[in-house]
Amino acid sequence: MDGSTPSRDEDLPAYVAQLGLPGIVDVHTHFMAPQITAKVRAYFDSAGPLLGREWPIRYRGTDDENVEHLRSVGVTKFSALSYAHKPGIAPFMNDWTLDFASRTPGALRSATFYPEPEAQTYVPALIAAGVEVFKVHVQVGDFAPNDPLLEPVWGALADSGTPIVLHAGSGPSPGAHTGPDAVADVLSRHPDLALVIAHLGMPEFAEFLDLADQYQHVRLDTTMAFVDFWGLPVPDGILPRLRGMQDKILFGTDFPNIPYAYAHQVEALERLDLGDDWMRSVLWHNGAELFSVNG
Repeated sequence: MDGSTPSRDEDLPAYVAQLGLPGIVDVHTHFMAPQITAKVRAYFDSAGPLLGREWPIRYRGTDDENVEHLRSVGVTKFSALSYAHKPGIAPFMNDWTLDFASRTPGALRSATFYPEPEAQTYVPALIAAGVEVFKVHVQVGDFAPNDPLLEPVWGALADSGTPIVLHAGSGPSPGAHTGPDAVADVLSRHPDLALVIAHLGMPEFAEFLDLADQYQHVRLDTTMAFVDFWGLPVPDGILPRLRGMQDKILFGTDFPNIPYAYAHQVEALERLDLGDDWMRSVLWHNGAELFSVNG
């Protein structure tokens, strides 16, 4: 592309226009109830044990301010991901995120669940109510994806085809249940699950890419992948696989809880030099197809 790689948020609209795109679909953004947001920010501010490093959140505005910022950089569709970290909290989180979506144009109807007996009832109800994406965080929730309590939940989600953004990789630090093995076990019984593996599955890139190769409806999102914050090189052999999986990579960022400019995620992907068509697919086409977004 003739233009420069975007390094500032104000560069993004021109970059997106130059690609000929109507906007950006960001499948991995977080909008949560105020008391949950406060706890999340406090955790990041304390450089908690899962982080192990300073993590200065870049965007600390109100929900309205953060939504406006997304729109200002060209994002037209985005999620409102919350993730249940203990029993009994998912219904409260879901009530808030569904209300948020109802009053926020462009927000996907987002929800979460936890391995608890009630999930086999409330997840089908949420599907019937039109939830468009679920979020599950194995590391924070400290549970296994193949927990028996989730079997009926996975079955309902496989039948509906509703996407699930799943943080199961062992980054930024491993948990008792992170890694690809339990996810592979779930997929062996529910091969039609529309999983979106968060963070490209880092650091188990290859193993989660293998699952996307094996299962038609498994995709991955780019959230925090290859950004300077980690100071890590792209693993050997990954770029050809990303190029070959162009139609299965979705754009995600972790906004607003990121320690750098929003545009840096685009910059990091552009530096992979996988081509304009790849960037178009990732920034717009793949997410727009998955969530039936009109340009």
